[in-house]
Amino acid sequence: MKSGRSKFETELQVRPDDIDMNHHVHGSRYFDYVLAARYDQMARCYQMSMEEFHNAGYGWFARTAHVEYKRPLKIGERFIVRTWVEEIFKDGVRVNFEILKKENGKLCSDGYFDFTLIGLKTGRAEVIPEWIVQKYAI
Repeated sequence: MKSGRSKFETELQVRPDDIDMNHHVHGSRYFDYVLAARYDQMARCYQMSMEEFHNAGYGWFARTAHVEYKRPLKIGERFIVRTWVEEIFKDGVRVNFEILKKENGKLCSDGYFDFTLIGLKTGRAEVIPEWIVQKYAI
């Protein structure tokens, strides 16, 4: 099922501990940036915080993460993480993302995550309830 594909943005800044020995952001931090943005956007944009998912007995497991690096981010730079739900599956979602330099809008990286909805009691994949589909189909 295709979602409404509304795109949401979160602004973040590169911290000193994000920097690798090449003086730019370590590749693994891009994943952290997307997860931090999604955490923000779940509450602010989808009106369904991660805490609410937990209270309902659910969580999200990142089953697949794919990133393509275009240009580096450096210490102190501000950037925008733009995400959207590209597709909703029976038991998960594909979230696409772009990370852009705030200063000039140039693309630093893009990619996607496949998240699986899990039941917190079992740790197993669950069919996404219709009320969650409705939250994400905007």
